[in-house]
Amino acid sequence: MLQQILADMYIEPELLSELNEEQKQVLFLKMREEQIRRWRERETRLEKEEAARLKDKKVSAKFVSWMKGLDDDVWVWVMGEHRDDKPYDQICDEIMAERAALQAQREAEQLRARKEAELEKRFSGLHVEPEQVVLSDQLKAREEQRRADEELEEERRKAEEELRRLEQERKQQIYISLKEKQCNKHTHDQQDNHWQQTLQKSKAADVRRRSLAKQTMEDHRRRSVKALERGRVAAVTKAFASSNPDPNPPPKPKPRNTSAALSRKAGMRRSFSTSSRDHIIRWFREEQFPLRAGFQSDHSRIAPWFHGIISREQAEALLKEGGPGLFLVRVSERIFGYVLSYRSKEGVKHLLIDASENCYMLLGDQIRFTSLSELVEYHQVEPLSSCGEEEFLLQACGQTEATADYTELFT
Repeated sequence: MLQQILADMYIEPELLSELNEEQKQVLFLKMREEQIRRWRERETRLEKEEAARLKDKKVSAKFVSWMKGLDDDVWVWVMGEHRDDKPYDQICDEIMAERAALQAQREAEQLRARKEAELEKRFSGLHVEPEQVVLSDQLKAREEQRRADEELEEERRKAEEELRRLEQERKQQIYISLKEKQCNKHTHDQQDNHWQQTLQKSKAADVRRRSLAKQTMEDHRRRSVKALERGRVAAVTKAFASSNPDPNPPPKPKPRNTSAALSRKAGMRRSFSTSSRDHIIRWFREEQFPLRAGFQSDHSRIAPWFHGIISREQAEALLKEGGPGLFLVRVSERIFGYVLSYRSKEGVKHLLIDASENCYMLLGDQIRFTSLSELVEYHQVEPLSSCGEEEFLLQACGQTEATADYTELFT
């Protein structure tokens, strides 16, 4: 069941409703790991394709050479470490002021050239050559020329003062414009830094989830080792008890079911979720009853904790009067599987039991059991959850009505 969910990367709503919060978190972690695995495979494939595409290209002759220091190592200068280093803001202000001055000077030179051309054109008609007048008028002409030259110099002086004033104003305008651009860039950098911080937080959350998944796997490994140790102890106990004259009766042989065998050999894909009660009953009779699902470990009788196809509300009604540790195993009314319902200090909880591949395991768990009774016996001595307080299956919840609710499964 879990392999099918990871292959399709989809879980049906009916199946999701049967999971508790811990199983949902474990399922999410496994689906996330599967996504990361697929992404890494895709990245590896793309890198190989890119390498194959660039294999025939010539290697560039460009190279980088580094400046070496006195210690023959790469020379590195960190701004701000030396006592004579200026602050970053001051350096930026000086650079912007220099750029503003250069640009204002270039504009002033262009304006000065145009102004000089206008003055030359304006005073060119006032210049008189001495040869064009008689000797008696030369003194008068020279006086007029002197006045014209003085007037030209005065106009040039006024024009130069105006140009300097305009240059200073333009310099200030350019500096303010560059300052505003720097402020806008600083705001953009702050937004980019905020995005980077958000990305780092997301990566940190992924690391925490991977750590939680690793911790869960380590806990599963620990519980698996305990299960193996319990199996060895059980085997040794059985060997020493072989001299018992009245051993437990051997399990009944598994009857052959032709229709079930044919359906498996045909390679048909069975749906894990169904809304038909008749389909679930047929599945139990054909596949689970031959495995003695719901029986005690010695296969002598049906276990007191086993119940039929009852709803979540019925299970909670049976468990609400008991104390912590009261439990039952019921056949799911939505999927081909079982649900372990038990009472804890917080209330009644439900755990989905995967019954595919002829084994039984809690969804998201790594320990496989050959029977339901083995799963129940294991969690009578081992906790159900690794998160929070440890919870055990202490007391089986039996039948309360005169007619057992699993009658339709065996008749």
